[in-house]
Amino acid sequence: MEEWQGAQRAAGCRFAIVVSRFNPEITAGLLAGAREALIEADVQAEDVIVLRVPGAFELPLVAQRLAESGQFDAVICLGCLIKGDTMHFEYIADSVAHGLAQVALQSGIPVALGVLTTLTEAQAVERAAPGPGNKGAEAARAALEMASLFRQLDAGPTA
Repeated sequence: MEEWQGAQRAAGCRFAIVVSRFNPEITAGLLAGAREALIEADVQAEDVIVLRVPGAFELPLVAQRLAESGQFDAVICLGCLIKGDTMHFEYIADSVAHGLAQVALQSGIPVALGVLTTLTEAQAVERAAPGPGNKGAEAARAALEMASLFRQLDAGPTA
């Protein structure tokens, strides 16, 4: 029985990181974590592009454009939604998650969901802080693994 798994090394792969400008102190931490994870995986700076969008709601549309371009092995989407007193949080969180899933399914390009959905700002700060709990790094590692796995799938089985 043959078993395939993606790796945490992806030299030669190209990545797009789409970052929401809303809650910039949080998304800056997520972006720093994602960049660090890509560097640790031997991804060169020239193989990464960062695009900034107004908020989390805009992430799926830009991810779709990037995925359809054929220029990237994976797209990493970073944002932060903090629950408030209205239903706005639920509508945006649901739309973003479904939208990004649709982009991945329709394009066949891995799209990593690095959008925090927290109840408090303190929870968001904790998840964007440097270290092993950084969710931007976690999203980048998922993108690395999927890009690596897809390269294996494209190459086909080994004899």
